[in-house]
Amino acid sequence: MKIIGLTGLTGAGKSTVAQKLMAYGCYHIDADKVARNVINNNENVKNKLKERFGSDVINADGTTNRPLLATRAFADEQSTLDLNAITHPAVIEEIKSIIKDMEEVGYRGVIIDAIALFESGLNTLCDFNVAVIAPKEIRLERIIKRDNITEEKALERINAQKDESFFTSHADFVLWNYPPYDLNVEIKPIILRIGL
Repeated sequence: MKIIGLTGLTGAGKSTVAQKLMAYGCYHIDADKVARNVINNNENVKNKLKERFGSDVINADGTTNRPLLATRAFADEQSTLDLNAITHPAVIEEIKSIIKDMEEVGYRGVIIDAIALFESGLNTLCDFNVAVIAPKEIRLERIIKRDNITEEKALERINAQKDESFFTSHADFVLWNYPPYDLNVEIKPIILRIGL
């Protein structure tokens, strides 16, 4: 079974690429969803979050107050690093467990879909890594339409990410997801690499 790391610039079309790979029989792991699950349900992680960011980041019902946690965790670089140090190892363990289950089921490929694929260390679980790229103006348009947000908010998201060269220099495959490129053609080397 091949494990494919999928990352890229926001609005570049990671979801579209994931859907195409799923159509070939790959299983899709959304790292953001796994992270949300870990933050809400992993008692060890929640205790560390309380210790570092204040006991009020965990609600009375045991769920995590994600907006409050985000405000504190993204207030400065060190706080963000601390959040990642608490959550990333647990997210990686959870994803390893899902991969093991999917291998037993008989999937030929598993996609780990993660914006912070390289920063989190998830790329080390992968047989190869794929970056999806599109020009800023196209991504801006897509994000505004997809998330129904203002241009200003969309630009904030774009500017919060590393630049294109970070993704292209770290990835084994780069997919150009915008005209005149045809994603069905672009994706073929990846399908071959998986052996589908």
